[in-house]
Amino acid sequence: MQLASGCMPVLALALGGFAPAPKPIVPTKAIAEGQPRTASKSAPKAVGKATPTKAAWTAANIAAFDQILADRARQGLDRVEFLPAPADGAPPVDDAARTKAALDYAGALAQGRVDPASLHQVYTLPRPKVDLTTGLSRALAKSDLVAWFDGLPPQDAEYKQLSDAYLAFSAKASTATPVQTIPSGVIRVGNRDPRVATIVEQLAESGYLPSSTDPLAVAATLTAPTATTPTTATSIIYTQAMAEALKGLQTDYGIAADGVVGPETLKVLNLGAGDRARALAVGLERRRWLARTPPPTRIDVNTAAAQLRYYRDGTMIDQRKVIVGEPGRETPALSSPIYRLVANPTWTVPKSIQNGEMANVGEEYLTAHNMVVRDGWIVQQPGPSNALGMVKFDMANDQAIYLHDTSAPGLFDRSQRHLSHGCVRVEDALGFARILAEDEGVGEAWQTAQDSGETNFVPLPRRIPVRLLYHNVYVDDAGKVAFRTDPYGWNDPIAEQLGFAKASAKRAEAQAIDIGP
Repeated sequence: MQLASGCMPVLALALGGFAPAPKPIVPTKAIAEGQPRTASKSAPKAVGKATPTKAAWTAANIAAFDQILADRARQGLDRVEFLPAPADGAPPVDDAARTKAALDYAGALAQGRVDPASLHQVYTLPRPKVDLTTGLSRALAKSDLVAWFDGLPPQDAEYKQLSDAYLAFSAKASTATPVQTIPSGVIRVGNRDPRVATIVEQLAESGYLPSSTDPLAVAATLTAPTATTPTTATSIIYTQAMAEALKGLQTDYGIAADGVVGPETLKVLNLGAGDRARALAVGLERRRWLARTPPPTRIDVNTAAAQLRYYRDGTMIDQRKVIVGEPGRETPALSSPIYRLVANPTWTVPKSIQNGEMANVGEEYLTAHNMVVRDGWIVQQPGPSNALGMVKFDMANDQAIYLHDTSAPGLFDRSQRHLSHGCVRVEDALGFARILAEDEGVGEAWQTAQDSGETNFVPLPRRIPVRLLYHNVYVDDAGKVAFRTDPYGWNDPIAEQLGFAKASAKRAEAQAIDIGP
């Protein structure tokens, strides 16, 4: 018999809801506002015992470190003051303060400025371990600070691209006029609306339409007004061409790409360059938390984008949509391997549900839902209607989190797929299981187990690492920086510790439509 899972099944629809889910993974506390921020006790601690000597801070090393800090915008850390300038009349910065600042900044680059364990009740992704004090001592002795600091942050192409994008959006934010908030209300193709001019301006500013200093001029090329109907702010018609441009934005943010200006789309349109720079700074920080060399064969699930990527020997060979935890029942940030495939899984109803919502169900109900009672437990038997679908990917963790199939595949058509109770539903899970089984040399055993129609376990010869990540800014398949909303609201406390103000717009949230696992 399978153990009861922490993920709630689709059957709850028929039962009118289940007992409360496990305690959600949420930021533990809000961070006070302020900008720029000085390095704090929350910064990662250096590893090692060596302490740079006073003589190590030569004039050349001091000049080099000053330039290193001046360039920290490339890391999205320009709003944090690691070495504040002395106040008027105060003594100049001494070597001890400079050493502390150097270690604080090195820690931020090597391990991240924010400790994710301080924000989440569950966070098991391994962080880099670096002997910073010894490294700093050697770099000072060799007058090689620039090379040492340059080697601390991630070196991969994605980090570099996000860094370049952060610089670009930060520069745009410093010169752009404040975003004009677009009032709520749905706009469809053919509608004439005074808000269209501002929407066109925002689409042009974000690169989805040709840029122009005059939004009315851009709109005029898309509305084709007649000589007797000049283009004005109140006469602009929302055209199909505008809708096509809007679809590009909607796709990039994971919103239904229907070209309709609705509530979720307006939340994105009301974001400015500064909001995007903020998201990029958080994205850079999240990547500094991660080990620099991920397992070459692994599965990465981006819970912010509801996307899975499968890497084999360092090359991505498969990707597909997933459904992850809804806000309030978030899929946690875990590193946890798949160790076996379960063909035709059963689902054992937790006692809290059996003694609660299902306390008065009779034989007729159990039969209709393919359930039986075994040793006092209600068990849903294998089959296409099973809450876990036709395959479960067992993972080694103490959170009862795993990948699995679903009996409701139509939900993969949704753009917002934060709909589960924490587990990860995989699109065409049977096809994905077949790929993993064949790659691991157990394809025949898996096919036999699947064809049996009974619950069978197929151990994998080696465990396949799975990383559950939360990256709402990433590089997509076309090589472009793609943005997604922040469905869990996990960016805010990180951004505030990086020196940003609180979010300027309410985050878009997915609306769960079932109570699946």
